Amino acid sequence: MKVKNILVSQPKPASDKSPYFDLQSKYSVNITFNQFIRVEELTPREFRAQHINILDYNAILFNSRLGVDHFFHLCQEMRINIPDTQHYYCISESVANYLQKYIQYRKRKVFFGPHNKMEELIPMMKRRPNDKFLMVMSDIHNDDVIQMFARHRITIIPCVFYRTVENNLTEAEKKDFDMYVLFTPTGVNVFRNNYPDFEQGERILACFGQGTAQALRDAGLRVDIETPTPEHPSITGAIDAFLKENHKRIR
Repeated sequence: MKVKNILVSQPKPASDKSPYFDLQSKYSVNITFNQFIRVEELTPREFRAQHINILDYNAILFNSRLGVDHFFHLCQEMRINIPDTQHYYCISESVANYLQKYIQYRKRKVFFGPHNKMEELIPMMKRRPNDKFLMVMSDIHNDDVIQMFARHRITIIPCVFYRTVENNLTEAEKKDFDMYVLFTPTGVNVFRNNYPDFEQGERILACFGQGTAQALRDAGLRVDIETPTPEHPSITGAIDAFLKENHKRIR
C-alpha cells in the first residue's frame, strides 16, 4: 500500500518551516494534525499537596522539553528561585539544549547521554554522590525508570508537574488513514478508544518513545516505525526514510 494520508496526533505546527510540511511537498502526501491529548500544568496548590520542596533537591531529571517548560513555569509561579549551582540531567541532547530557554547553559551542570536513554545517565550520577535527584513527571507514568535507578542504588524522587487529558475525536475526525503517528501511551489509549474496531492490515503505525511502542504492542498492534534510534532520532526523519522506500517500491 502506498502511503498517501497520514494522521499526526499532535497540534498543527505554528511554523511553516516544520519538517512535516517538507514531507508533504517531498512525497505529495496529505498530513492531518489532530491533538489526541492536551497537557495542563498543576496549580501551585495542587503541587504543594505532594509535600515536596524543590529546593531540597540539587539535581533535576527531565525526560522531555515539555517537562522543562512546566518545571520552570511552576517555579516562577510559586516564586521559587532556582540556584545557579543546580544540576540538570536530561534524556537527550535536544532536551539539554532546550534548557537554554531558562538558564545560562554550562556543561558542568547539564548532563545527557548520547543515545536518548535514561540509563546512560547512571555513570554521571554516580560520579556525583551528593546530588539529590528530583524527576519531573506527568500524572500518567510508570515507575520503570525509578526502579531502574534504584537497582543501581540511586534514589530518584518522582514529582508530578503536569497532567495529561484525553481529547475525544469527533465523528468527522475519525477518518481512515494510511499511517498513524503516536507520541505517548495516553495517545495510544485515545487511539484505541476512538478506533475500537481498528484492523491494522497494511496500515502503518509510527511512534515516538519506548513507552508508546510498548503500549501499541500490548494492544496487539504492530509497530512499523519506532523512534528515537541512533539512525533516526526524530520521528519526521524516520517517516522520511520510510516514505522514500514505500514510494520507491509502490509506484
